[in-house]
Amino acid sequence: MISKKGLLRCAAAVAIALVAGAVLMCTAGVEDAEAMWRKAVMKDYRVYAPVIPDTLTFAGERVPLETYFVREGLDNELIVNMYRQSSTVLYFKRANRYFPVIEPILKRNGIPADFKYLCVIESGLTNATSPAKAQGFWQFIPSTGSHYGLEISDEVDMRDDLVASTEAACRYIKSMYNRFGSWTAAAAAYNCGENGLSRRMDKQQTTTYYDLWLNSETSRYVYRILAVKIIMQNPRQYGYFLRRCDLYPPVPTRTVTLEGQNVNLYTFARNNNTTYKVLRMLNPWLKTDELKNKSKKSYKVALPAEGTRYANITKGKRNTEMVDKL
Repeated sequence: MISKKGLLRCAAAVAIALVAGAVLMCTAGVEDAEAMWRKAVMKDYRVYAPVIPDTLTFAGERVPLETYFVREGLDNELIVNMYRQSSTVLYFKRANRYFPVIEPILKRNGIPADFKYLCVIESGLTNATSPAKAQGFWQFIPSTGSHYGLEISDEVDMRDDLVASTEAACRYIKSMYNRFGSWTAAAAAYNCGENGLSRRMDKQQTTTYYDLWLNSETSRYVYRILAVKIIMQNPRQYGYFLRRCDLYPPVPTRTVTLEGQNVNLYTFARNNNTTYKVLRMLNPWLKTDELKNKSKKSYKVALPAEGTRYANITKGKRNTEMVDKL
């Protein structure tokens, strides 16, 4: 017969064994989880240096990639944009909607198509507002926007009208090309201002963008445009696998003329079989809910296509074809 003291010893031994087992199980669980994590990382995670093209042009002008700081400047921007995936995916999605508007305007005005990528890096293809009060897809400050023909008031801001602002951007870019004789320099001047670029050229006795010592933002500017161009023209090579159905399609619209004074836009929207929200989304240049329009101007307003209230875009079979370039 086991004594009471012996029973207590046995119970203590069992308790110690159970605690030790539990500790071992927990430790094993942690070690197994750690091992599983390490295995998953080693199997699925890869970081690659971006491929730099052998030759490259901007707006038909040769990029001197044989110069080490040019090559490394481009490499830096490729890495930034290749691995900033959320922004770059949105560039692809939005470009499918807005490039068809931008491209023919550039072509009609004799501006190289590569400048559509300048628009991408300026605003991400949104009506963005900068700390310096630059506005819209092309990021005009008020004085420059007004100088190149954009109406800017409390009621209307045509910097947020894609067609009008692209036309103004073409006039601006062409004036800088005429001044500097280079599309690359025109792009740089778009960032730092034509007078600022001219002063640096005069002081440094060079007219070549790649040879100029510039502020950090302008020094990166053309390389950023080039990096976005390379990635958007070769998405799969840089790790972006998108289907056509993943992209934002163009919104079908019709155009009507808005005339008169003291036009209530809530009423205007209802009378045209849409909502105030859709009216403002399709016409972001409208800044108030009532146009007093003292100058009695006429405005072209986009509305959902005939027979639709919300500009539906999801009809038809999904296009699962992979995107090759934008």
